[in-house]
Amino acid sequence: MYSYVLKRLLSAIAVLFGASLLVFVLVINSGDPLQELRESNADNVEFLIQQRISFMNLDEPWYSRYWIWLTGIAGCAVGACDFGTNMSGQDVGAMVANSASSTLRLVFLATILSIIIGILTGIVTAIRQYSSLDYAVSFFVFLFFSLPVFWAAVLAKDWMGITYNNWLREPNFTWTQIIIVAAVAAILVPLIIGGSARRRLLTGAVMFGFVMVVMPAMDSMNYAREPRLGPAVITLLGIGLAFGLTALLSGLRNRRVLYSALTVVGIGLVSYYATFWLLIDPPGGWLTIAGLFLVTIAVAVLVGRTMGGHAKGQAVAVSVITAALFAVMVLLDHFMRAWPGFLGLKPRPIATIGSSSPNFSGDFWEVALDQGTQLVLPTTILMLVSVATYTRYTRSSMLEAVNQDYIRTARAKGVNERTVVFKHAFRNSMIPLTTIVAFDFAGLIGGAVVVEQVFGWSGMGNMFVTGLSSSDPAPVMAFTLITGAAAVLFNLIADLMYAVLDPRIRV
Repeated sequence: MYSYVLKRLLSAIAVLFGASLLVFVLVINSGDPLQELRESNADNVEFLIQQRISFMNLDEPWYSRYWIWLTGIAGCAVGACDFGTNMSGQDVGAMVANSASSTLRLVFLATILSIIIGILTGIVTAIRQYSSLDYAVSFFVFLFFSLPVFWAAVLAKDWMGITYNNWLREPNFTWTQIIIVAAVAAILVPLIIGGSARRRLLTGAVMFGFVMVVMPAMDSMNYAREPRLGPAVITLLGIGLAFGLTALLSGLRNRRVLYSALTVVGIGLVSYYATFWLLIDPPGGWLTIAGLFLVTIAVAVLVGRTMGGHAKGQAVAVSVITAALFAVMVLLDHFMRAWPGFLGLKPRPIATIGSSSPNFSGDFWEVALDQGTQLVLPTTILMLVSVATYTRYTRSSMLEAVNQDYIRTARAKGVNERTVVFKHAFRNSMIPLTTIVAFDFAGLIGGAVVVEQVFGWSGMGNMFVTGLSSSDPAPVMAFTLITGAAAVLFNLIADLMYAVLDPRIRV
């Protein structure tokens, strides 16, 4: 194993070296970095030209310039990276530190959401192959996959940003809007749930009536500007999660698993009140929240192993997922409580330009809301394309797996369908998905270049485009190195995960 990893790392260094050399040669030959100054009428133009030549080492041959950059990067081995300076004399390393945080925050969130939504959608469509749901999802998947990113980003700015901000000044639903939403819900929900024609009609009627009651009630409570969740709703949703996850992963007949999940919900309700005042203004910020989340997971594992009996594995899985989702709802409740105050500081919350609001001041939750609303539009755009990819690959992998002999054998032996789908079929279909995740993360960084330009983010994509347009190699090389290193690292992780998912594979 160690020799394999060492070989892959050495080959990765060779690949990065070749890619960096090629990119460097292309960038320095793409234009004249002194053209702007040669056309200038400034009195000190000669001084500025000499200064830029010094910053960019233009008085050196190309191979010497590349060697200077390469020796600076080699310092990363001892923790002393030197990315060089750009044409203005700014340290590119400092630029990368500021830009990478914005871009990686955007790409990481889009990746996680894409994986969760795409894989779940792919599993459901594979189980219900050739159903109306399968055809509908396939239509939207191909639609999202074929959308030009820049065009979708402009539409999102108009519809999800500007239009929503205008509506939020005096939020209210017209009866036409309520009827349209109720009709869409009455069609989509039965399509997702499935069942007989009678069951679908009943589900559609219930959903239509539910929306017709809930939306006017939300208007009367001014829910758009003063949302609330509260411990009662969180507890009811937690109980629903406990039953739903138990039914999905182990079956409701397994009472020990169900009781473990319900115990986690009860502990979560006690923790809601115990940590309420602490979370109003967390002393350590996100570190405090992360610490509480780890404690929550640890307690869920303990409950699952203590109460799970012979089904400890399933009890731990259900308890951990229930606890994690309960914790997310608690955080959502605190965000909702901060929403009215946030609207007082930022009346138009969904930003269409920039990664943060300049000179924004507020408490912890208000600042977090500002950063979160800045992520809504670009994350949604990046996520759409990736969700389509994960859905199609998951569906095809699952369909290939369920037609294998070992799946027929499991069903013939009487194994319940839940175990067949999740333990046998899905685990074996994860191998090609692991490869897709590795490539998709690096691909999302490339897609962020376009998204950052549309939304005016000061991230790595903006740094790359600026450097490329001015024939400035240092920022472009930094972007290439980080993107290439991410691609190589994730591919190495994917190779190692193969052996974990399938013991027959040995590296």
